[in-house]
Amino acid sequence: MDIKNYSINELEELAKKIREKILTTVSKNGGHLSSTLGAVELIIAMHYVFDAKKDPFIFDVSHQAYAHKLLTNRWDEFDTLRQFGGICGYTDPKESEFDYYKAGHSSTSISLAVGAAKAIKLKNENRTPVALIGDGAMSAGMVYEALNELGDRKYPVVIILNDNEMSIAKPIGAVSRYLSKGMASPFYQKLKSKVESILEHMPQSATYLAKRFEESFRLITPGLLFEELGIEYIGPVDGHDLESLIETLKIAKELKKPVVVHTQTTKGKGYKIAEGPHEHWHGVGPFDIKTGKPLKKSSKKSATAIFSEHLLKRATQNSKIVGVTAAMPSGTGLGALIEKFPDRFWDVAIAEQHAVTSMGPLAKEGFKPFCAIYSTFLQRGYDQIIHDIALMDLGVVFAIDRAGVVGEDGETHQGAFDISYLRVIPNMHLAAPFNENSFKKLIDFAIEFNRPLAIRYPRGSFMSDDFEVPDFELGKSHLLEDGEDILFIGYGNGVGRAIETKKLLKKLNPAILDLRFVKPLDKDALINLAKKYKKWYIFSDGAYLGGVASAILELLEKENIKDIKLESFEYKDIFIPHGKTIDVEEFLEITPAQIAKKIENSERI
Repeated sequence: MDIKNYSINELEELAKKIREKILTTVSKNGGHLSSTLGAVELIIAMHYVFDAKKDPFIFDVSHQAYAHKLLTNRWDEFDTLRQFGGICGYTDPKESEFDYYKAGHSSTSISLAVGAAKAIKLKNENRTPVALIGDGAMSAGMVYEALNELGDRKYPVVIILNDNEMSIAKPIGAVSRYLSKGMASPFYQKLKSKVESILEHMPQSATYLAKRFEESFRLITPGLLFEELGIEYIGPVDGHDLESLIETLKIAKELKKPVVVHTQTTKGKGYKIAEGPHEHWHGVGPFDIKTGKPLKKSSKKSATAIFSEHLLKRATQNSKIVGVTAAMPSGTGLGALIEKFPDRFWDVAIAEQHAVTSMGPLAKEGFKPFCAIYSTFLQRGYDQIIHDIALMDLGVVFAIDRAGVVGEDGETHQGAFDISYLRVIPNMHLAAPFNENSFKKLIDFAIEFNRPLAIRYPRGSFMSDDFEVPDFELGKSHLLEDGEDILFIGYGNGVGRAIETKKLLKKLNPAILDLRFVKPLDKDALINLAKKYKKWYIFSDGAYLGGVASAILELLEKENIKDIKLESFEYKDIFIPHGKTIDVEEFLEITPAQIAKKIENSERI
């Protein structure tokens, strides 16, 4: 959509149409809402001032980039947002040439922009990387690593800081806005360049006094941090005022140096129910536009709710239980504990590395830390798990939410790898529950266990709730049902998948083993089961490579057990696409119906 000749009135009308399209689509399909509604004018201004065909547009996380999609030849397809085979909820170069980079995790945009700027300089091209980053993403250390180099190298990069919740400028209010408005003007920028040129030829004493005056001037603006890093600062600018945004971005583009344009926006802009810093409206399922209420609620309790309720109960009884999350208090269920015990449970913002490492000393000092982080985000704290927890053999519990297929968030968020990347770490122990009862007993076990332990559980509810289970013992499995000839081995939610698969088998009666621990494995039980059952099927919601089947095959090889035929229904060696969970599982061929059919065909042969 070519908007460079639009008038301001036409651009404002376009913003209304984009908001209406986003709101209508997200209310049907679910998706990210408040941030993307708040960024509409920012993205329109980006497209107006810069050239999306050649200038790298880099969106941090990219959950706020829906307007960008609508402006780049995807208006008609937008109704397929987050559906299997449809438009991705994040930027994706496979989807459009206008999407510079695949994104989904926070705080990478400035590093990407620096890398793009280096390539542009080496190629001697006239292009400007533009990074749109939210203030929440500024809580991650990677941002400051990138800013540090950018301020030193002085590459021409425009960073649009979308301040929609943390309100960087709030402490200084009207004075800051007044001064910053002047700083955004061509007059100020020319004056500053002129002064800098004059100072180069003045005596040292005069230069000192002039610089002290300039520093005093900047102390009452929010740009001090960026200026000290060697990066120009303009703002705050009203992020919904298209005329001001366009004027400011033109100035930033002409500077030909690194510059932060600080904009202030309202989350949920244009949809009153969602306006403001409401975590609930960050990402939503389908909802009624008139009331804002969800269209459907799950009748089953989610694994996250089970974790939250039981840990809250135990933390009320035991003052040594502490916990941390990284910007996901609601998503991980830790919000209720932070509210009740603010001195013992913490949200450290988007800082998974810090979250992990900070729990180590608490364990060393005799507390029982629970580190509640999504599987996909725990990847960001991997070195800290190894270096600061496992190496010290400290009793930190990693409560790994969203393990397995997470549905519409897709490739960047699927919880496929945690078993594989944690299993190789010395001193690490891996366990998983398969229903509410086993989850509560596993939490109880974790509280008393004083070594590193990772617990994985799915997004949404468990597949099975039918079985009573014994207490957990380290490295001990539990045989749920005896059977004939065939053994189903389930891990975590895979146990429920095995149970549902067995129900569909007409002539076969497999035994079902709840593995419970993939590290350490229940060696004695598996050796004994190998005497009776010669065909094993593995059910686990994780990657095949390095996963549960790999662990069991390693054991069979070590014990020289050669007569077991093993087949795994773990994930293929691919990045798993987005879509409703059932559609994704059908694509992976792991629904109970598909597995039952495979097993019946295999056993006939």
